[in-house]
Amino acid sequence: MVSTQREREDKYEVGLEFVLPDLEDVLPAGGRIEQGTVNLNSVYYDTDDRDLLRQKITFRRRTGDADVGWQLKVPADKARTEIRMPPGESDAVPDDLATMIAGVARGKPVHPVATLKTVRRTQRLLDRDDRLLAEVADDRVRGAVAGDRAVLSEWREVEVELGDAGDEKLLGKIGKRVTRRGAQPSPYPSKLSRVLTVAHLAVDGGDTTRTTVEAALVDYLDAQVQAIVAGDVWLRRGLDPVHPTRVGIRRFRSTLRVFTRLFEPVARAELDAELSWYAGLLGEVRDRQVQRARFADALAALPPELVMGPVAARIENDLLAEQLRQRTEVMAALDGDRYRALLATLAQWRTTPPLTAEAGDDPRVIDKCVRKAERKALTRVATAAADDDDAALHRARKAAKRARYAAELAAPILGKKTAKKKAARFKKMQTVLGEHQDSVVAAETLRTLGARAGATPGENGFTFGLLYGLELQKARQAREDAARLASA
Repeated sequence: MVSTQREREDKYEVGLEFVLPDLEDVLPAGGRIEQGTVNLNSVYYDTDDRDLLRQKITFRRRTGDADVGWQLKVPADKARTEIRMPPGESDAVPDDLATMIAGVARGKPVHPVATLKTVRRTQRLLDRDDRLLAEVADDRVRGAVAGDRAVLSEWREVEVELGDAGDEKLLGKIGKRVTRRGAQPSPYPSKLSRVLTVAHLAVDGGDTTRTTVEAALVDYLDAQVQAIVAGDVWLRRGLDPVHPTRVGIRRFRSTLRVFTRLFEPVARAELDAELSWYAGLLGEVRDRQVQRARFADALAALPPELVMGPVAARIENDLLAEQLRQRTEVMAALDGDRYRALLATLAQWRTTPPLTAEAGDDPRVIDKCVRKAERKALTRVATAAADDDDAALHRARKAAKRARYAAELAAPILGKKTAKKKAARFKKMQTVLGEHQDSVVAAETLRTLGARAGATPGENGFTFGLLYGLELQKARQAREDAARLASA
């Protein structure tokens, strides 16, 4: 039985003599603290090349007094999604989990790479209804690396994990309390990363002394790779992460296009082409998803007397069949060498992208690139709207996206307020132009479906023609809205 939960925690380095602060004052009225001690034994799994760790994924089998079972932790924004299965009697990786990690493992076998034994003293912060606000774990850890190289290490750390009834504000308050006592934010994303670092077996995390420009680029690209990798795991689990995965790809490609002078040209072009290939596969699935929902809403808004024949069935059956066909192609690609090579390249780029000398100490280069992207987007939107050119409007939409994403990346340099304002402006343009593109694509799909219906006994194309006309109206309205936004 597979279960999933979201985990949001902060980790701190502490000395052996560290004393946790009193946390009674962060509790709400009627709250209380429940204390306990548990012993945990964790065996961590990875490939010989540490492919999971390269993608910031941890995979372990835990036994002991609490929190037992197989646990796969996948990064998601500031948190992690934890996929769980019972521990079972065998230490062989369960088939379901093996399937989920097949992509990030790049088809290689996983095996134990480290064993950690932890004595955990916990403080569970509860509200008046005994709902968990946060758990503070004081861990004393002994780690051993598997294999011929017998390396043992021992340390102490504090983890503060948010409960279902807690919030980020509480997490911040607890963090301030422990840092005032001398704790430091941990540089290690996981206990596994720490024990392998001590054994000199950790993966290369890139240069940690980055310039402001380098940090902005690396942090933004890392977040997009995180979305792409998480999408791989969810796809293999049978879920539907197509949209967030495509957004991650778009943001990554936009960065390559807008800040092109900051990346080594050959490597940039090669990765852009591979991301375009993968995005194209996902796009075929996503287009059908969007159209099915769009047409269902449009049909529901029509008076019943204008829906002639099995229109809903025709739309759903045809588009769902196409969607499933395209998804099959995606799943086949996930097991191919081309896709595995793409994941390997992304793992390298998330820590050590091939930057040029221009990505140096002067943050003005970021501002220049952002301004150029803004000018290009505004020019393209205004010109395309005036010319009434569908293809040009689609290109303008892409330019607006790039300007928006460039502003997001530049937030550490431009300032959050300025970057947010810029991004919001182009997001509005992107949304309007997206409606135009959706209408253009929908109209063509309806024309095709209507032709099929008209040639099928018991069906006719009347309602499809009506919907077709409505989509053209929406496209015209979107063009007018885009022209107003460009001139504002």
